[in-house]
Amino acid sequence: MYVTLFEELRRQGVPVSLREYLCFLRALSAGLAAFDAEGFYYLARTAMVKDERHLDRFDRAFGTVFSGLEALTPAQILTAAEIPQDWLRKLAEKHLTPEERAAVQAAGGFEALMRKLMERLSGQKRRHRGGSKWIGTAGTSPFGAHGYNPEGVRIGQHESRHQRAVKVWDRREFRNLDDQVELGTRNIKLALRRLRHWVRDGAAEELDLPGTIRATAEHGWLDVQTRPERRNAVKLLLFLDVGGSMDPHVRVVEELFSAARAEFRHLEHHYFHNCIYEGLWRDNARRRQAQTPTAEVLRTYGSDYKAIFVGDAAMSPYEILYPGGANEHYNAETGETWLRRLREQWPHSVWINPLPQRHWRHTQSVGLIAEIFERRMVPMTLDGIARAARLLGR
Repeated sequence: MYVTLFEELRRQGVPVSLREYLCFLRALSAGLAAFDAEGFYYLARTAMVKDERHLDRFDRAFGTVFSGLEALTPAQILTAAEIPQDWLRKLAEKHLTPEERAAVQAAGGFEALMRKLMERLSGQKRRHRGGSKWIGTAGTSPFGAHGYNPEGVRIGQHESRHQRAVKVWDRREFRNLDDQVELGTRNIKLALRRLRHWVRDGAAEELDLPGTIRATAEHGWLDVQTRPERRNAVKLLLFLDVGGSMDPHVRVVEELFSAARAEFRHLEHHYFHNCIYEGLWRDNARRRQAQTPTAEVLRTYGSDYKAIFVGDAAMSPYEILYPGGANEHYNAETGETWLRRLREQWPHSVWINPLPQRHWRHTQSVGLIAEIFERRMVPMTLDGIARAARLLGR
């Protein structure tokens, strides 16, 4: 298993050496992370990652190799000397058939859901598991973790399983996208080049070869001519959805981010989660302490900027249509209100969706976002990015 991790790290582009891998094995032999999943993660990262730019790649490799206990057979479980408690808890998660899921009733709307949550919080006195009413685990209640409900509040669960939560009652941490990814970005760069508008400005920094030949022929001696360098005059704003249902799309979004960073001199980026509300941020590690008011972003960047929004638009419709419907905080104004303000400020805007287009019609929120953007939503394919460039050029 450890060799698999080493090979996956190399495949993901983490420059880990054999010496670092052997150091990691020696640390394990010394018992530094015995049956401690979190300690094992940090030990592996400390031993085999030398540059913080590679942390995202390490996390992808680690997640690929150690994706949970779903693949373990009963024989493997019985022969294990000891299994950590948090791994065993994953086996107790609630898994329902499609027929059983269809039989579970939703709470009846956003207001009804919030009202029931307040009732449960005031009346619950002990821990519950496997039920359909109280806040607990592995059940069909709208409130809790590791169960299923078509419309609920996720409490005490690290990641999304069914992508049905209306709100998340947890403090989640997101990572910044890696804007140095190079593999696979070449074709995206070619598609984005449709957006470029070249102008000459600044000091004379570039050799003017035709002018040099002409001046030399006229004067009879070498007469070197220079001219201002050509620069891409397009100003681009990039708004990136992170976390939750966007986690499976991190790689392709990073490729788009890298390609845009390489192609556009005037590029500004901001992060958001699910939908845009009153705050945006530049660094996911400080998204609670260092948010930029969206109103300030609207004032800072003029309508001459072109705006690209990147997200799967997969969320509860309440997050778009209702005050207070935001996934992780209370929003005084609806997401639709903020999105329409952004569209009015930057009419040359487009939404790029990494979710395969054949799935769009199954998610109501995708249709709502597409309507707000006046159908200017394209899939994150090479053809879709080329279409986005044409739409932004209009």
